[in-house]
Amino acid sequence: MAWCHYAFRWNRLSFRLGMASLCHFEDTHIGLRMKGKVIPMMNISAFDHLFILALIPVILLACASLKEPSVPPLEVVSYVDLKRYIGTWYEIARFPHGFQEGCVGSRATYTLLEDGKIGVINQCYKGSLNGEISSVQGKAWVTETKTNAKLKVRFFWPFTGDYWIIDLGENYEYAVVGHPNRQYLWILSRAPEMDEALYDRILKKLRDQFYDVSKLSKTLQLRK
Repeated sequence: MAWCHYAFRWNRLSFRLGMASLCHFEDTHIGLRMKGKVIPMMNISAFDHLFILALIPVILLACASLKEPSVPPLEVVSYVDLKRYIGTWYEIARFPHGFQEGCVGSRATYTLLEDGKIGVINQCYKGSLNGEISSVQGKAWVTETKTNAKLKVRFFWPFTGDYWIIDLGENYEYAVVGHPNRQYLWILSRAPEMDEALYDRILKKLRDQFYDVSKLSKTLQLRK
């Protein structure tokens, strides 16, 4: 999804807000910038700045309506047997994010709780496989019982995140976890190593789901 910037400029003062297509304001005109060109919308030289401020919400709404075609919604697997899904998973690859910076040997352990929720323990080594173990605990719960493939996870109240199972091995030997906005991705395995042929097949499925697999980073793991 492309981001747009709204630029408001009076004399030499300016500020920007991220979203939609670039709207450009100058001393002598309001213009809508599209593909590098400014399309004049009205002459404002006779208006004072208070009236300009009153116009800003209207211009923002107009710009926000100019959306590029979106990709189809992310698809999840048809059904997840949670009793088979629990246990330990090793992280094979992930989209890099700050909250996992420096993590190697990452793994997740899931357990069924008495209240029907899933206990989550995420662990990794910091910096190297000989580094200090970092651990965080949380809970997850199913939000779509038809498939059990859409869950919410919480590590710190009140924040939650989406945990969607978008690919799963027939024998639950691997799993792929994504997010509806496609900004997060994890490839998991029951073993700390994955066959390259299987990994390539997973990547093909991810491309079919409109994931940019070039952003994937393989995770260094301990070998059994």
